[in-house]
Order: sequence, then structure tokens, then C-alpha cells
Amino acid sequence: MQRKERIWELDALRGLCILCVIVVHFLFDLVYFAGLDVTFPPVYVLIQQYGGVIFVVLSGCCATLGSHSFRRGAIVFGCGMLISAVTTGMYLFHMAAYDVIVWFGVLHLLGVCMMLYPVYKRLPNEALLAIGVVLVVTGYLIAGTTVETKVLFPFGLVYPGFASSDYFPLLPHLGWYMLGTVIGRTAYREKKTRLPGKAQDLAVTRFFCFCGRQSLWIYLLHQPVVYGLLQLVLILTK
Repeated sequence: MQRKERIWELDALRGLCILCVIVVHFLFDLVYFAGLDVTFPPVYVLIQQYGGVIFVVLSGCCATLGSHSFRRGAIVFGCGMLISAVTTGMYLFHMAAYDVIVWFGVLHLLGVCMMLYPVYKRLPNEALLAIGVVLVVTGYLIAGTTVETKVLFPFGLVYPGFASSDYFPLLPHLGWYMLGTVIGRTAYREKKTRLPGKAQDLAVTRFFCFCGRQSLWIYLLHQPVVYGLLQLVLILTK
């Protein structure tokens, strides 16, 4: 959508989510790379467990408001593969352990979901709702299941020894994405904000909206920046 047509509350919520991701990854880096013994507050655990689901649902909602879903999905998936390549390089160059590699993270997931959206977007809302619920329930039922076949991890079936620093399998998250499309096709069927008023003109709201519009770039760049600054601090404090 063009900027003037964008629904500000969705951008703001996406911006809030991406800022929460930065906080979570910063705390992760403190433990993983700096070796600090940090006691995470309950809100961290809440964001870590459910923040990703909110982001996926929100992405499904936004899929109904734009166009060229397959092309955008291919770009996002390509960015996910770039992260896989970078984290693999970190392991190969002994910068981190094997479990730092991202095999199927949130960008891989969202890319696949976006590319699949044209396949099912003509289904009625009732069918999407039913399929979404089944996929979500199935995903949580099979969570933690191990199989010998190594190629099923994108679907939530992991093999012995599987590890990934960011893991968003299609089950249950494709289901959450579909439920998000149902929300988008009902609550935002007119493609207009549900919260008209002056709240969108507040400075903090504009900041969140900006972060939401640039969420892909922020996601790609924040971890190298955070990691680099952390390493610099560790060098200077030795």
C-alpha cells in the first residue's frame, strides 16, 4: 500500500513488535556471546513465546491489504536465506557454536506464507478459519516430535540433534498466518483504519509507524549492529 493509504495502527503494531525483537535479541546476545548470567523478567518470556505469533498474525492480516504477494514473499524468503548463510559463516569461522545457524526462521516462514497466499486467497473465510485452526492445533500437538528424516524441519518435525537460533516452522505458524488473513478480510475489508483520530499524529505513534514500515530492513540490520556494538564493548572492557 502507498504510504498515504496505509493503516496506521497496523504499522504501529508491527513497529512495536520489531522493537521488541531487538530487545529480545539484545538480551540473547548478552547471554550467548557475552556469557553474562542474566535473569530474564517475565515480560521477556512472554514476548519470546508469543511475540512471534502476534507478528505472524499481523503479517497475515496485512497480506490482504497489498498486492504482489508472491514477489514480496520471494524477496522475504531470500532475506531469510541470507541470514542462514551469514549464521552458517559465523559457525564455520568459529565465531559462534553450531546452534547459531538459522535453518528456518521467521523470514523463511513469512516468505513461504506470502508465496502460498495466492493459492488459497479465494477460499471463503469459513474455510480459512477452519484450516487455520487445524494447522495451529496440529502444530502444537507435534511440537518437539523427532523423526529420522532431516528434511521435515520446516513443518515442525525435527531430527535428533536439530538446533536453530531462530525457528518458526510452518506448523503451527502457517495456521496463525491464515487466521491473520481472516482478520484482514473481515476487520479491514474496507482497507481503512479502525482507529480514526489524532492518535496517529503523536510523535511516538509516528515513530512506531516508521519502524513498522521499515521492519524488514530493521530486522536484517539490527543483529549485526547489536552484535558489533557488544563485541566492541567487550574489547574495550577487557
